Amino acid sequence: MKQPKIFTTSFASVYPLYLQKAEKKGRTKSEVDKIIFWLTGYDEKTLQKQLNQKINFEEFFEQAPRINDNVSLIKGTICGYKIEEMEEGLMKNIRYLDKLIDELARGKAMDKILRK
Repeated sequence: MKQPKIFTTSFASVYPLYLQKAEKKGRTKSEVDKIIFWLTGYDEKTLQKQLNQKINFEEFFEQAPRINDNVSLIKGTICGYKIEEMEEGLMKNIRYLDKLIDELARGKAMDKILRK
């Protein structure tokens, strides 16, 4: 079965799009990074390393120190898919990140985005 193209897409090529989406709405790079850190367990140094190595999304999530235990609190629809109905795995992790970046761009407070 053919994998979705996003799995083999470089995370470093999509990261600037996340930044652009957030910054267009008055949000910051540090807020985007904070979301990524919360979701994946990366920190500033390890995220930069992944960006420099231009690893793909599959490797990005495989190598993530830990996926946050509270991801199950992320609900809603992204790209036409209900997150809570998706099977666990790489695509769901990618959709979690997409959803969190969307919430940031829509002006949601960081505490709510990070499910505090």
